[in-house]
Amino acid sequence: MLKYRKRAGKAGPRRRLLKVALIVFGALVISLAGAFALAWAMTPIPGSTQPQATAQGSVIYYRDGKTVLARQGVNRKRVPLEQVPQHVRNAVIAAENRSFYQDQGISLTGTVRAMWSTLTGRQLQGGSTITQQMVRNYYSGLSQERSIVRKLKEIMISLKVDQSKSKDWVLEQYLNTIYFGRNADGIQAAADAYFRKDVSKLTVAEGAYLAAVIQQPSRFANPAGADLDAARARWRSVVDGMWQTGALTAEQAAATTFPQLKKPRPIFAPKGQEGYMLDQVAAELRRRGYTDETINQGGLRIVSTFDKDLMAAAERAVTSVLPESTPKEVRTGLAAVDPETGEVVAFYGGRDWRRQPYDNAFGAKVQAGSTFKAYTLAAALDNGFGLDTRVDGNSPLRITTDGKGIPNSGGYSYGQINLVKATQSSVNTAFVDLGRKVGLDKVVETAEKAGIPTDQLAPHSAAATLPLGVASVSAVQNASGFATFAAGGVHREAHVIRSITDANGDTTKIETKGKRAFTEQAAVDATYALTQVVTAGTGSAARLYDRPVAGKTGTTDKSASVWFAGFTPQLAVAVDMFRDDNKPVVVDGSALYGGTYPAQVWRAFMTEAMAGKPVKEFAEPSNYGYSNYGDTYRSDTGDYSDEGTRDDTAPPPQRSNPTTPPAPDHTPQPGGHDDGPDGDGPGNGPGNGNGNGQGDGSDNGPGNGSGNGPGNGDGDDQGDGDEPGIGGREQAPNQDSVTQSRPN
Repeated sequence: MLKYRKRAGKAGPRRRLLKVALIVFGALVISLAGAFALAWAMTPIPGSTQPQATAQGSVIYYRDGKTVLARQGVNRKRVPLEQVPQHVRNAVIAAENRSFYQDQGISLTGTVRAMWSTLTGRQLQGGSTITQQMVRNYYSGLSQERSIVRKLKEIMISLKVDQSKSKDWVLEQYLNTIYFGRNADGIQAAADAYFRKDVSKLTVAEGAYLAAVIQQPSRFANPAGADLDAARARWRSVVDGMWQTGALTAEQAAATTFPQLKKPRPIFAPKGQEGYMLDQVAAELRRRGYTDETINQGGLRIVSTFDKDLMAAAERAVTSVLPESTPKEVRTGLAAVDPETGEVVAFYGGRDWRRQPYDNAFGAKVQAGSTFKAYTLAAALDNGFGLDTRVDGNSPLRITTDGKGIPNSGGYSYGQINLVKATQSSVNTAFVDLGRKVGLDKVVETAEKAGIPTDQLAPHSAAATLPLGVASVSAVQNASGFATFAAGGVHREAHVIRSITDANGDTTKIETKGKRAFTEQAAVDATYALTQVVTAGTGSAARLYDRPVAGKTGTTDKSASVWFAGFTPQLAVAVDMFRDDNKPVVVDGSALYGGTYPAQVWRAFMTEAMAGKPVKEFAEPSNYGYSNYGDTYRSDTGDYSDEGTRDDTAPPPQRSNPTTPPAPDHTPQPGGHDDGPDGDGPGNGPGNGNGNGQGDGSDNGPGNGSGNGPGNGDGDDQGDGDEPGIGGREQAPNQDSVTQSRPN
């Protein structure tokens, strides 16, 4: 009995130890369960996603809506799971998580292995499920750092997602989120990057390769040598996995061969005109309220107004016309605007965006010179004046008390002339007089309605020389303004976007409502006067022999900037040339004027742009028959006809001999016009043909002499330089001081 009691005594401590152990274990289990419950309760599924996880890049197209101009931002296009072939899904599951449809969203063994790797710092094979990878990449609040806390949080969210979301939803987010290399986020971008296919067209072999890439996207993006061997091995393991999971039969797996990868696309780097186009699209998107984040990550589909062929034609026009000897400092801008829509269909921004990111067509603004006379003319015609209105064409016209006056080029006096002659010969004094008659406020108002910004006109609004073009404008603004004439006096804001489609497929079409700038009759009559510049004035280099053209040349003092702006009924185009340092625009030793290279570039571009387009005539002006406008120039014969009644009421232009020499070159200029006047009386130089009239300045235009033939000789009439003397962009305005300008 005693012995038995001794044995019992020995067992007592063991039992007590066991009991304590059980209590401790139970407490630990309860504590762990409580900790788990607390962690479960305190770890909700995040309410937001990581921006990069759902970001989709934008695609910008040319105006046809099919030809891609550029891809901007993140390279991702989300697709629904049903668009991904089943064999592609099976390949990803075989490669990443074969128990995906059976597990609870996590792998216990993989998780323990990953946590041990985190604690020890050893790089072991990961064990994250597809759900865990999706959670880590998709939801906000989960970083990629290696920590126990982050891993536990990932586990909790993965378990909750598995309970609350379907497996197909998880797989869809995963396939649209994961990075595949080659700058491709998501399965759709990857299909295009590796095989130039839509994801729905991927073969078994191609799908298996994309699944293989997920493990090492950088290494397998463009494998060669040992990396290619590794990529092949990984790909084969994915195909074998598809057989092991029953996605492929043994025969199918054996027959599957390694796919042919397409060459990686080079990273997009804008070149030539591309950068200028993208800059303008982005700028307009911002003006319409789109942020940079939306542009780069919002999955927009943007159709621009740019015609790919016309963009190339614009570049050819500039590079083919200008000689190779053109100094690099000389910059050329070109802009083409559709009068019916306001769309900028083409432009030339410079030699290369990479070397010169500031463009010549939108950003650079130079003084408009005589091209601005078109707006002055429209203001007059819109306010009760007619083409038969008489204005003072004598030189000089004194407008200040200091005795200085505004001259015409060469000191020519035209007497009292009508607005057609004033426009054709671009008579400075006539337009200053016209501006005073109609009111400078009306001129400013008309130019604003035609699209010239108020802040560019305001510094010059009270200057008597406003009609001569002292305000600076861009090529796009001037093309848009001249498009107002082509559209019958209705202005539509120039823009570079046709439509915007968001990631949800909702499309916003950009339709600019037209606003009347001046009456239709004013537009028609002004257009007639502008046609005379081309058919019988210094704009003859811009003539298109298969259709009518209206336009205006312009040259600032010392040729700091030179212009030709013109239009047909279907298209308005402005071309300017200038230098950033405001020095004269000189090529091959000669200072340029608007009737030379600008007009030639204009014609070269329009010859291509109008090819195959129907010929449309301008509407007939008031008092059709020209009885009030003087001789008619016939473009078909190149002669003056006696159609209509010759206007003999105005005296012939006479050369004046001012006693005061022109102001020195450094004096700011009001600017004269670009057109060398026709010799309206007996010419000083020999004329070819039956007439003795002298030719225009350097344009050798027809003379209105006593004979019927055009004067073609080297007459000594100087072209009126009518523009102010400062070129370049956004320069300080010139005032009303005077000097003689160069012909243009």
